[in-house]
Amino acid sequence: MDIRLPIEGMTCASCVSRVERALRRVPGVERAEVNLATETATVALGQGASPQALITAVRDAGYEAHLAPQPSTSQDRSWWRVAAAAALTAPLLLGMVFDAPLSPWLQLLLATPVQFVLGARFYRAGWKALRARTGNMDLLVALGTTAAYGLSVYLLMKGVHHLYFEAGAAVITLVLLGKWLESRAKRQTTEAIRALQSLRPETARVRRSGGEVEVALAEVKIGDVVVVRPGERIPADGEIIEGRTHADESMLTGESLPVAKEPGSFVTGGALNAEGLIAVRVAAIGAQSVLARILQLVESAQAKKAPIQRLVDRVSAVFVPVVLVIAAATLLSWGLVSGDWEHAVLNAVAVLVIACPCALGLATPTAIMAGTGVAAQNGILIKDAEALETAHAVDVVAFDKTGTLTRGTPTLVGFEAHDMESSTALALAAAVQIGSEHPLAKAVIEAAKGSSIPPATGAKALPGRGLEARVKGRRLALGSSRWMRELGVDLAPLAGKAAAWERDGRTVSWLADMADVGLIAALAFGDEPRAEAGEAVQRLKARGVRTVMLSGDSAAAASAVGRRLGIDEVRAPILPEEKANAIATLRSTHRGVAMVGDGVNDAPALAAADLGVAMGSGTDVAMHAAGVTLMRPDPRLVADALDISRRTYAKIRQNLFWAFVYNVVGIPLAALGILSPVLAGAAMALSSVSVVGNALLLKRWKANEND
Repeated sequence: MDIRLPIEGMTCASCVSRVERALRRVPGVERAEVNLATETATVALGQGASPQALITAVRDAGYEAHLAPQPSTSQDRSWWRVAAAAALTAPLLLGMVFDAPLSPWLQLLLATPVQFVLGARFYRAGWKALRARTGNMDLLVALGTTAAYGLSVYLLMKGVHHLYFEAGAAVITLVLLGKWLESRAKRQTTEAIRALQSLRPETARVRRSGGEVEVALAEVKIGDVVVVRPGERIPADGEIIEGRTHADESMLTGESLPVAKEPGSFVTGGALNAEGLIAVRVAAIGAQSVLARILQLVESAQAKKAPIQRLVDRVSAVFVPVVLVIAAATLLSWGLVSGDWEHAVLNAVAVLVIACPCALGLATPTAIMAGTGVAAQNGILIKDAEALETAHAVDVVAFDKTGTLTRGTPTLVGFEAHDMESSTALALAAAVQIGSEHPLAKAVIEAAKGSSIPPATGAKALPGRGLEARVKGRRLALGSSRWMRELGVDLAPLAGKAAAWERDGRTVSWLADMADVGLIAALAFGDEPRAEAGEAVQRLKARGVRTVMLSGDSAAAASAVGRRLGIDEVRAPILPEEKANAIATLRSTHRGVAMVGDGVNDAPALAAADLGVAMGSGTDVAMHAAGVTLMRPDPRLVADALDISRRTYAKIRQNLFWAFVYNVVGIPLAALGILSPVLAGAAMALSSVSVVGNALLLKRWKANEND
């Protein structure tokens, strides 16, 4: 069982590591991941694990946790605190800049409320860290600014007028400003989640007892009929039973154009009813609805860590203790060598302030939140951070053919009987497939409408081969050329006709009598490629990605479709279980392999690939096995998903680079006395804001912008 805990009081990467260690030590915890950007912990609990024990462990580590989201009561990041700190600090800084310092006692009067009232949060959090025998950003700020304040008070008591009150006050002000800007920016990275949540209407108009009653959404039940007026959002998933309209599903699928809906059409809760009055019979509510599943996927992706974050965790676990050692060494070195203990204290303060590891903790999660958010807004659901990181390395994409590159709604375009009337043979073919949900079966049954279709018994499907059934006392088989050859059926009488169909890109099936191994008929099916399929392949090629098509069709039929779309390589005929082996072969020669499919037969291949991509029009099994789900059946979204992944991964690397640079460059400069505490505070605040701001640039992503 996975639960999510809102965590209060975290400020940096060190906090993340400490909370994770505390949670993992709780008996029964199988896995714990903490996200600084979302301020949540995702914990997998085993048998006998107690959620209350998790809260206790977090509190013992110096933080607060809750089982449910809590309304924010903290004012630490409120704008008025930043404004008050800035108003009190400005005169101190202006006096320093213009070399016209205020009177020492006025400096003390201005600096004291900044230090101990507006900066109280640093003392509270720093004390909790000390009690937990560890360190964090707040402890570094508290130690550094207290040292500057204490040194100034000491000099004031000695009658020295060159004081450093402005250093401590400025650092606190800058850190508060940085945290306020950071929290505002982080909130923007979660806009996709909030936008999806806002799609849920609070009430629904339900038909009951002959009239319409407005009830809370939670009271709607499966089977209820809800009435939706023009301009209202559809409250739940279901089937239209009355009325016609166009539904705006752009926030769910990324499709900008409204979709025509009529009786029998499925509609999704959260979509906007654009024009007509409709009545919808509810088919799914709560956690089973499409919108709820989308939200769960996006929230899960944003909460989980990318593999690259493990490096940051290892560094942050020892970061604060190392910084404290460096600051102490700076203090002693300057004091003992130069004898100037004032500058020694200031240099040590600068080290403590510049080293705060806020940016390190935010570098990865903010980029992931922004990337998964913009992906969701464009109809691409990324299952987790690992899938996002994996996708950037994909250099070959393997496509299933039917339903993925083609429309998945084939029609019977050719039929040739052998030693039998065509109408009789067609009726036998339809009889074998009555009850089957396979697209080819539906095409045959549709073509045989108006004929007298005899009853069939003992129908059985053989995945990748076809179907068999007993009709009029005869054991009939309908399926692929491969299966016919396995049965020993002589296909020669109709081989020429079949070859001509296959050259035209048609899929050929055969009907035979299994008892006397006799050929009855050949069937040709046409399944047109999706209008977007050719463009999807070209967009992948433009990005240097190789394309492969895996199909159960004959080599001739599959190759014809492959040539039409510009596919680099076609592998056919291939059984469902062989698709996973084909993926394994591709993985042995490529950096990253993505598999795109939509059916149950594709699930093994989706799981075998480095990245599984499921078409949203496909089955739940395929979506469960995939790392990425496309919310509309548009193969062009594959290139979009890879592009978003690459850009997100680039942002992660940029953020980590700058986060490390701030510290790798800043700490030595501070230790050498080149960086004052005020500049150190500004740099530290800027590091966090710049990392979040860089991640937010992902929100500008647009499809086709580089095509």
